[in-house]
Amino acid sequence: MSLTQSITQLIEPAVTEAGFFLEEVQLTSAGSHRVVTFIVDGQSPLNLDQVTVVSRLISELLDTATFMDETPFTLEVTSPGVDRPLTLPRHWTKNLTRLVKVTLQDGTVTTGRLTEFNEITATLVENIKGRIKTHTVNFADVKRAVVEIEFNRKEEAQNLNDEAGDE
Repeated sequence: MSLTQSITQLIEPAVTEAGFFLEEVQLTSAGSHRVVTFIVDGQSPLNLDQVTVVSRLISELLDTATFMDETPFTLEVTSPGVDRPLTLPRHWTKNLTRLVKVTLQDGTVTTGRLTEFNEITATLVENIKGRIKTHTVNFADVKRAVVEIEFNRKEEAQNLNDEAGDE
């Protein structure tokens, strides 16, 4: 078992019990020093207090782990960035009403507001100059899906909801 797998196996149950999700463990070595990065997510975006709680929890577990040997390490805890792909149902749930860019296996790209989804498809609503277009995307056809950054999100989302209700 690799060191990354050992760390994940040790940490994941505690993170889950604390009410969070361990997305990924990244391990990098620079000479005789390691950097261990934990990407942790929640049902909603993590705040600084939550990151602190998770950091302390992980630190305590790693300090007692025999497989970490005597090599010094830096612990980093972060949340997924906005460019993190939507790969699990909870990622889609968390981003309901957000603008999502989906690249299909055939290279087609669709961008729209995620209005609903089920275990098979997602519905994206696109507003092109006041014209509403609905796209149904099959998850089996998705190559990559990410949230798009919006600077006027509330205004755009409200306009889209108002227009969609008029149909």
